[in-house]
Formats: sequence, C-alpha cells, structure tokens
Amino acid sequence: MQKPLSLSINRPVLWLGVVLLVAVLFWLLAPVLAPFVIAAVLAYVLHPLVVRTERLFGQGVPRALAVVLVETAALLLLTGLLLLLVPVILREWPLLQQQLPALLDRIDSALRPWLAQMGLNVSLDLSDLKAHLRQWLSANREDWIAPLLASLKVGGNALLSLVGYAVLVPVALFFMLNDWERLVDMSLQWVPPRWRPGFDDFMSECDRVLGEYLRGQVMVMLALAVFYSAGLALFGLELALPIGVFTGLAVFVPYLGFGLGLLLALLAGLLESGPGQALLMVAVVYGLGQLLESFVLTPRLVGERIGLHPLAVILALMAFGQLFGFVGVLVALPASAVLLVALRRLRQQYMHSSLYEDPGTGPDVP
Repeated sequence: MQKPLSLSINRPVLWLGVVLLVAVLFWLLAPVLAPFVIAAVLAYVLHPLVVRTERLFGQGVPRALAVVLVETAALLLLTGLLLLLVPVILREWPLLQQQLPALLDRIDSALRPWLAQMGLNVSLDLSDLKAHLRQWLSANREDWIAPLLASLKVGGNALLSLVGYAVLVPVALFFMLNDWERLVDMSLQWVPPRWRPGFDDFMSECDRVLGEYLRGQVMVMLALAVFYSAGLALFGLELALPIGVFTGLAVFVPYLGFGLGLLLALLAGLLESGPGQALLMVAVVYGLGQLLESFVLTPRLVGERIGLHPLAVILALMAFGQLFGFVGVLVALPASAVLLVALRRLRQQYMHSSLYEDPGTGPDVP
C-alpha cells in the first residue's frame, strides 16, 4: 500500500497553492477591492503622520481626532491639486469659444501643403464641423452634458463607481488609520511563531525600501513642478504656473498626470499663440521633461533608492497596469520594491544552500 505524503513534503505545495488562490481572487475582485487597496496605500503613507500628530498634542488627544486632522489635511492637498485646473478652465473656455473656428482654419491651411508634398490631394471641408462646434460651445451646459454622458456611457455603473470611490476611500482610510496597529497585529497572528524573526526582518527591510521610494517620489514631483513651470514660462505661456505645477505634482499617477498636463499646455498654447509655437513649446518642454523624469530623476531618486533598474521600472508599470488597471499603475513601484526585497532574500538563501556550489571547489566535470 502506498504511503500518503507527509505534511512536511506537501507544505511548500500547500503554501504555493494558497498564494496562487489569493492572487487569482485579487485579480478577479480587482474592481471591488480597488478603493480598499487605495485606502490601504494611503493609510500606510499617512500612518507616521498620525503617530507624530498624537505625540505633538500629547496623550490626551483621541486617536480618532488625530486621524481626522491628518486625513483632512491630505484631502485638502488633493483638492488643492485639482483646484489648479480652475484658472485654466475659466480662462481657456471663453478663448476656446472665440478662437476654435479660426484655429481650425489655420490647421487646415497648414495641413494642405504638407499633405500635398506627400502626394495626397485632400480637401478638408471644415465648415460643417465649425458650425457644429459653434453650436456646441455656445449651447447651455445642460444641453450637451446629458447627451455626452449618454454617448460616453458614463452614467449608471461608471458614475456610481466614481461616487463609490469618493465615499469608500475616505471612510476606509479613516478606519484603517484608526485601527492600524490592531490590523497589523491581526495580520501577524497568521505568521507561525518560528517564522516571526525572519518575517519581521523582511518587513523591516520592505518598510525601509518603501520609505525611500516615497521620499524619492516627492523629490521627483517637486523637481518636475519647478521644471515644467519654468519651461512653460520661458515660452511666454500665461498659465505656466498652474499648468506646470499640476503636471509636476500629478506625475505620481504615471502617464495619466503627464498626459493631462501635456493636453492642457497644448490647448493653452494653441489658444494663446497658434499651432506652430504651441507644438514647439510642448515638444521642447514636455519632451525634455519626460527625458529628465525617465532617465535622470526617477532612476536616481526612486529607482536607485529601491534598487530597481530603469527598465525594471518601465516593465513594472506596464505589467501591473495590464493586470490590475489604474490601481495596478498606482501600486506598481511599491509592490515591485517589496518583490525586489523578496527576490534578494531568495537569492541569498539559494547562494548559501547546497544547491549552489562554487565550480572551483565542486567535483571536476569530464
């Protein structure tokens, strides 16, 4: 009769199965877990501020009050970032109403010779488009918001999801910050006691690496805010400061923040100075800014701090974005930093195991 495999033999397979099951569940429930993941990331970032606030005001201050103060300050900072768009919209919308038809004419006159040089005899009749745009821009907002929402299908589930994020994230963040130590202790109870020394050492290294990542990311954001504001101002853009600061601070959302800032600068440039200078301004400022961020700031201030090669940074952003969408892009670099620490530990264990032998001291191979 065949003997059953012992638990010691099956234990690695059991743990691998548990990890795979959790990963599959996380992938399937990613849309539902997204607000809680965002709240958990924010709680990890803001928890040290809650502790410092408690120490600043003394033991008499309730924990909930410190959490409310820190969370309110964080929400005000996020609101302030979004309010940077208000002067851009208030100034550019009337200009867009006045200049868009003439701008289309200039684009048409600029494209025809270029297309003719390529052997394409294309006549761009923009009269109908300009008529529709005049009607759309001059109409009441109530007249075009409803069909726009219907055509883009942002009503219904998408709108409810947006409202759900706006409500769930602050609520979940409050409870996580208020019960952070208890949640950490509950998580540690799942770790076997004989694994606790190694697990605590691993988590300590992860915490150090993530702290380096956050400090490096803040330095990148501030540097890019100064660069974009100064670069746009050198080209004479009147809204250089709000657009530049928004672009620099919004890079914490990879690609999305940069792309939105580029579109705002391009629109402002088209309305203030015309297509030629606007395209030159965007190409120079945002091209140099992307090179500066990708090859200097992020690799040196973030990648080197957490030990990630620039190619690994790009791969992590693309992979996590493909697997988990927008939330995956947000957590790509922190999660990659934790995976890097785990891979370092596995490599050290492998190099000190019997599986790894020095060819100089091993048996001769015929």
